[in-house]
Amino acid sequence: MIKDVIADMNVHMDKTIDALRKEYQRVRTGRANSSLLDDVRVDFYGTPSPVSQVATLSVPEPRTITIQPWEPKMIQVIEKAILNSNLGLTPANDGKVIRLSLPPLTEERRKDIVKQMKRDAEEAKVALRNIRRDAIDKLKKLEKDKAISEDELKRAEKDVQDSTNAHVAKVDEVQQHKEKEVMEI
Repeated sequence: MIKDVIADMNVHMDKTIDALRKEYQRVRTGRANSSLLDDVRVDFYGTPSPVSQVATLSVPEPRTITIQPWEPKMIQVIEKAILNSNLGLTPANDGKVIRLSLPPLTEERRKDIVKQMKRDAEEAKVALRNIRRDAIDKLKKLEKDKAISEDELKRAEKDVQDSTNAHVAKVDEVQQHKEKEVMEI
């Protein structure tokens, strides 16, 4: 029973860290990354679809993303979706390929991005602490129902805290890695 509670807690904590990583993938660094377009949807025969499902995305240069639609008529639709997405990017096309040039980030903008990343990391830590609290509540309920002893509860609480500390350290590591990437010129 204790192992089930701790395993369930670890799964939820891992999902929290994965969500933070996905959030950080959307953060614009000085380098081009096709994941910037993950949330951009285009109307493809009446169905909102991600750009990656209607075109080939590539990053030929560090500050350029190219989008080659599978159907030439999609060029205008994709351009319109990018302009409406608030990415701050202006698409340029040559009739076959759309090019997105990422302007270099200013020092001030980099610092703003890092502040937002720190807020996101703190939210992830709060989520981890909430997951820890829920796990400890489940363990206390088991002890109250006489399913486990008081000593087992204390050992399990220590395991829960150790696991939480390890996950918080992972959040810090992910945040510091991305911060270094953002601040790199």
